[in-house]
Amino acid sequence: MEFTDMRVVVTGASRHFSRALAIGFAHLGAEVFVSARTVEAAERTREEVMGAARDRIHAFGCDLNRPEEIREFARQVGEHTRQVDLLVNNGARWLDGIELEAARDEQIMETIESTAGGTVLMVKHFLPLLRASVRPDIVNMVAVSAADGGGAGRAHEAFYAAKSAQSGFADILARRLRTSGVRVFSLFPPDFEERLEPDEKLTTQALFECIVYAVKQPRDCFIRSFHFEPC
Repeated sequence: MEFTDMRVVVTGASRHFSRALAIGFAHLGAEVFVSARTVEAAERTREEVMGAARDRIHAFGCDLNRPEEIREFARQVGEHTRQVDLLVNNGARWLDGIELEAARDEQIMETIESTAGGTVLMVKHFLPLLRASVRPDIVNMVAVSAADGGGAGRAHEAFYAAKSAQSGFADILARRLRTSGVRVFSLFPPDFEERLEPDEKLTTQALFECIVYAVKQPRDCFIRSFHFEPC
């Protein structure tokens, strides 16, 4: 499968994995549309790309807490392309694992709304562009603890509540969109945040390769999820 005609949308471009994913697909020849809370943050991802691949990355500002910005992001991408082949929902508001009572109400709501609500609205507003593709795929990045119910992670309870909601949405979405040819699959890695150690880059590469592998499968192959056990 060639990636030169692929159109990819990646949210959360200021995060380590989103940057690696955007850069990886650009080097494979895809045209990539990345978003972060500010266009400056998204532009920094584009600036990290070397050579001709840089011209294949387009940077946008999109706060997943703001429905109007999600709508505008989808509209702007629609001005560049008539279709989207891959939507990667990796944008999420991280909240440290402090005591439940210590987090402000606003922090809790922003964490849940940006991750759960933001994912739902991203899919809603990009579905027309996805349905225009002959090979549409949606990828959702979900934390391991959201799937196994574990409580030993480093994030706040609100983060796992949001990720659990995202996981449930992905599950029902996969069932409902399957007949229309839109494949939906989820990755369940250990906690992802900005403070990654150097030896964790192998995990980032493994996640990227999982997405590439799934996307390259024949269209009658539906891979629901990849689960990574924490070390």
